[in-house]
Amino acid sequence: MEFDIFFSISQTPDHNGYTPSESEMFANYYSQLQAADRLGFGVAWIAQAHLSTKTQKSNSKPVVPHWKGEVGLCTDFCQLALESFRRTKRIDVGSAVVSILASGGPIAQAERVANTVQFLSHMDPNRKLHVGFSAGRFEFMARPYGIVPRNEIEEVSWKVLRSQIFMEASEIFLRLLRGDTIHSDEIRSTVLERENFSSGEEWAKVQKAAGSKMEKIQIDRRYQFEEISIVPNSWPRSQLELIAGTHDKTAQEFVNKFMPVKVFNLSITSPEVIDETHERMKNLYHKDGGKWQRRDMPRTTFVFLNAEKGLTPEEQSAAAQKEARLALGEYWKALEGTLDPSKVERAADNALIGNPIEVANQVKERFHPQDRLMCWFDFFNHDNERVIRNMEAWWSEVVPLLG
Repeated sequence: MEFDIFFSISQTPDHNGYTPSESEMFANYYSQLQAADRLGFGVAWIAQAHLSTKTQKSNSKPVVPHWKGEVGLCTDFCQLALESFRRTKRIDVGSAVVSILASGGPIAQAERVANTVQFLSHMDPNRKLHVGFSAGRFEFMARPYGIVPRNEIEEVSWKVLRSQIFMEASEIFLRLLRGDTIHSDEIRSTVLERENFSSGEEWAKVQKAAGSKMEKIQIDRRYQFEEISIVPNSWPRSQLELIAGTHDKTAQEFVNKFMPVKVFNLSITSPEVIDETHERMKNLYHKDGGKWQRRDMPRTTFVFLNAEKGLTPEEQSAAAQKEARLALGEYWKALEGTLDPSKVERAADNALIGNPIEVANQVKERFHPQDRLMCWFDFFNHDNERVIRNMEAWWSEVVPLLG
C-alpha cells in the first residue's frame, strides 16, 4: 500500500469559528509539506480553486451559497508546485484537481503544464508532476471563461452538455501536451442524442428546444482556432503523470485515446464500483502507460487520528470521534447550509477515525493491500502543529501495524 497526502489549503472557519489569514494558510501548508517530505509520503496532492467563494454567494446562481470563507487558496497550481519542489527533496507534487475549463481553458493550461515540467526537469530530473484535471466541481469558477449555455438548447441540456465540453477540452489539452499541431476542426464534435440523457423526458425537452424531433442534435464547438501548437515542445514527458478527475466511463475511455491517463476515485465510492473501474481500466488504459495497476487510481480518505500523549487508547478514540463529527458537521453546514446528522454519520463511516490501532484496523478492512491512499489530515483543521503530529503518528504508529 502507498500513502500520499492531500492538502486542501481551505480558508474556512473551523468548529471554533477560527479562520487563519491567507499568509498563515500558506505558512501552514509549507510546514506540513516539508513534514510530509521528511516522513515519506509519495505525492503531495494540492486542491486547486478559482475565484472567491465568498463573492460568488452574491451571484444570481450561487453554487455554494452557504460556504463561509474560501473553498481553496491555490489558484495557480503550477506556480505553487514549483515552489513546493524548491522547498522539498523527494516528494512529488500533484493537482487534485486543475479545472481545464477555467483559468484560460485547455490551451492555456497545456502551456502551463509543459513549462512547469520543463522547469522541474532543470531542478530535479527524478521527480514528477502529477496533473489531475477535470471540468471542475464548482461551475462558477468556469462561467467567466465562457462556459455558459449559449442558447435554449444548451440551457436545457446543460448538465449533460458540460461533460461533453470537458471531453472537447480534454482532447485539446492532451493533444497539445502530446506535441501535436491541431486545428479546432479536427477536434471531436459534440452530438446530443437520447442515450446521453437519463430519461426520455429530459431528451424531449432538448428536442423541443431544437424545434425538431431529430435523433441527433449537433452542438457548435466551444473552442475555435486555426493550427496551433505549444512551446516548449521538447520537454521530458516522462516527468508528467496525468489523472482524470471524472467518474464518467465514456470520458475515462476517451482521454486514454490520446495519452495514458489515470483516474481519481473517492474513499466513499462503493467497493463494487472501485473494482469495476479497475477491471475496465485494465482494458482501456493507453498502451504507452504500461500495465494498469491499482496504484493508478489514488483514493482520498479523511484521517481523524488521535495519538495524543497523556490519553489512554479509549480517550484517544473518543476524542477522535468528537473531532470527526465537529469537522464533518462544519463541512455539511458549509455545503448545504444545514447540519444533517445522517450525512455526517455516513461520511464518518467512510473516514479513518480513532486511535492508531483502530485506524490501522480500518485501513486493513477497507482497502486493498495495493491501493494508494491520499490521506487528508488538514480537513477543517487549522492547528498546524496538531496536523503534523497526526502525520507523524500515521507513520510511527499506524503504518507499522499494517504489516
